[in-house]
Parts: sequence; C-alpha cells; structure tokens
Amino acid sequence: MTGQMTVPGALTTDVYEVSMALAYLREGMTGEATFSLFVRKLPPRRGFLVAAGLESALAYLEGLRVGSAEAAAFAEALHRPVEDLEPLRGLEFTGEVRAVPEGRIVLAGEPLLEVTAPLPQAQLAETCLLNQLSHQTAVASKAARCVLAAAGRPVVDFSLRRTHGVEAGLRMARLGSLVGFAGTSNVAAATAYGMPAVGTMAHSFVEAHEDEEAAFRAFARAHPGPVTFLVDTYDTEAGVGTAARVLRDLGYGPGCAVRLDSGDLGALAVRARRILDGAGLPEVRIVASGGLDEHAVDRLVRSGAPIDVYAVGTRVGVSADAPYLDSAYKLVAYGGRPVMKLSAAKATAPGAKQVFRGPGAADVVGLRDEAPPPGTEPLLETVMTGGHRVAAPAPLAAARERFEADLARLPDEARRIDDPVPPEPAVSGALARLTEEVRDRIRARVLGGRVAGG
Repeated sequence: MTGQMTVPGALTTDVYEVSMALAYLREGMTGEATFSLFVRKLPPRRGFLVAAGLESALAYLEGLRVGSAEAAAFAEALHRPVEDLEPLRGLEFTGEVRAVPEGRIVLAGEPLLEVTAPLPQAQLAETCLLNQLSHQTAVASKAARCVLAAAGRPVVDFSLRRTHGVEAGLRMARLGSLVGFAGTSNVAAATAYGMPAVGTMAHSFVEAHEDEEAAFRAFARAHPGPVTFLVDTYDTEAGVGTAARVLRDLGYGPGCAVRLDSGDLGALAVRARRILDGAGLPEVRIVASGGLDEHAVDRLVRSGAPIDVYAVGTRVGVSADAPYLDSAYKLVAYGGRPVMKLSAAKATAPGAKQVFRGPGAADVVGLRDEAPPPGTEPLLETVMTGGHRVAAPAPLAAARERFEADLARLPDEARRIDDPVPPEPAVSGALARLTEEVRDRIRARVLGGRVAGG
C-alpha cells in the first residue's frame, strides 16, 4: 500500500446526474452554469467548520472525462442502448472553480466552492464534489475541536482501525495534520504526508508474555529508543510501578511514556504521575487513549489531569456526534440568468457569490463581483480555470497556517467545546436585492401562470 488515495472517476456519481446531463446535451442546454456548494446549517455542538477536501475535489475535476467505457457503464445503469449515451462520450471538465482554501474556517450558508462550467459538466460533478468536501470538512472540524480542547497538549491520531474504510483513515490522518495533530499511528499516512508515526503496544503483547515486566523488557530490547508502555492490562497502578522500575533499570527516561487506555483516566493519571515522580522519572510522560473526543479531552484538561498527550481514535475518525453535514450543491445561475430555489426551509440565494471576512469572523455573503465591504477580505479564490488548477497543490503546512490564523481570530463563544455559539454571516444589500428580484420574477411567472390557468 502506497498511502496515496485513489482519484474518483466519472462513474463516481449518482445515476440521476447522468440522466440530467444527457437530457441537457440532447436539448442543447450547454450554456454556462454556476453551482454553489455550501452547508445549510451547522450540526449541533459546532461553532464553526474547517474547509477541507478541496485538493481531492480538484484532482477529481481535472480527471473527469467520459470515455467509451464510462458511456457503456452509464448505458447499462440506465437500461439504454449504448448509442443513446453517445452525446455524453468525450465530456470532460473545462470549467472554472472558485473555492475557500483548505484550512480556513467557514460558517453555515457560506459557499465552500463554486463551479462555473457548461451545464452538463457542472451537473455531472455534483455528487462527487459533495462527497469529497462534506466528509472531509466534517472530520476536519471534529479534529480541530480536539486540538482546541487539548489546550496546547499534543493530540495524535489512532483512528485507522475503525474509520469507515482505509481511504477514510488516510483522510483522517491528513486532516488531523491540517489542524495541528502531532502524529498518527497510520504508517501509510505518515509516509504519504511526512507526519511522525506514533504508537505504543497492544494488550495482546503484554498477554503474550508471562507478566508485564517480561513484556516491557522484551519491548525495550526490540526498541532501544524511547518507548511507551501500555500499563492497564491487569492493574493500572501496578503496571505503572512495573513500567517505572523497568525504565529506571534500563536508564530510559526522556521521550518515554506510559499509556492509560481505560478506567477513570483523570484519577489514574494523578496516581501514575505520583508513582513516576516517586521513582525519579518526572520526564516520563503520560499518554491517554480510549474512546476520547473533544468533550472527554476538555473534561480531563479542565480537571487538571496530568496527561501529556491525548490519542484520539474512533469518535474523531468518524466524527461520531456529527457524521454528516447538511450540505447542498445548487444551481445559482444559468446562461447569464440568476436562478434560485423557493422550497420551504430550503430556499437558495441566486447568483455567483463571494464571502467577505471581517474581524472576528464578522462575515458578509455577497455577490461575486461587488466591492468588498471596508475592512474585509474575500475568502473564495480562483483555483481552477479551463479545467486545470491555477497552481500546484498547496502543502499541508500552508493549510495549517490558515487554520491557526482563522482560529485565533474566532470569537471565544464559537470556540467553546460545550454549547458553542456560531457567528452568523450577514447578507450584503446587493445580494438581498437580487434575491428579492428573482423571487418576485419566479412568483410572477410560476404562481401567476397557475392563477391564470386556474
């Protein structure tokens, strides 16, 4: 396994995207369309989101092409002769993408990405773009909250064994690095992304030996550098005492650690620290793991537990409390005409947009071409033109810098782990006026026609 993630192809789509793209082509509806991808509302217990998934989304668009094999597969899916799918053959993405760079903090109702391309191309891309940005933004946002909760203590990724597939495990490690994780247990991810590989031992290693001391000494013989001993296989306090004796006997100290994986981690950490300090090993760290997420980490940090490193896994890797986002990819303009949806609770705003960020995430959602309000900066950048990226993929370090800068400027109430209050972006006057104009036009045409016909 190389650790490189596969790039989805044209078949990675829902069948109705194919049906619509084919109908557009048959009707000659190939004018320029703009679609906006955004999150309608934040999940409960979220004060912000971290934009993520853009790099894999752009890789998908660069490779999006319908060849003979794809046309044949579409024909089979639609139960149609392959000749019927001939209009789709040769379709590839030639459009423009404007997006919020990875690592930036975003809010509900703000476009993460806007695609402008011939209508069939932009339509066919919907499913995969939603998949890439929704999942990765959800996981990055959960991971970011763990970093916040740890209050400067290192957080590491132990999620691979329970993520929803190997690919999701790779993405989790990458996203953890993006928001400041100190390492990952995932060797493939560590290799692919230049992250420190971190880990300890399993309970099975201890159980395979006659006792804990034999296990710890065997592990230390195999690993002459700093070691971390798992101390809760039988009795945690006895395990810490044994670990301290072995470390002292072998002359190990700086860089070494004991790992607590079960029980009352706060109370056990206090007792473990006392044992280690009493053995003259104040430099030996305490690592905590076992079902942790930002809420558990926050409670431990606030309690003053002497834990040096937090290893998070399952609950973070699957974003357990918010495993999906209420995201949407909606047509906002076609053929130079702004369009919108009026459905109850799911109405959209028309026109290509921009997000203008002010101090403290005082954001304004406006039209793409309007002048920025004083003291604001635009968030969406042009990242693809003519179907190709405008620049090489940005390093993770750059995304991490963006995240850290945005997080530092976020209001305290949005950063809270419990009961956060997310900022609410304002709507520019120009966008509000356009929305009203388009709404009135639709009502006059559709509802007026219904009354006249009735």
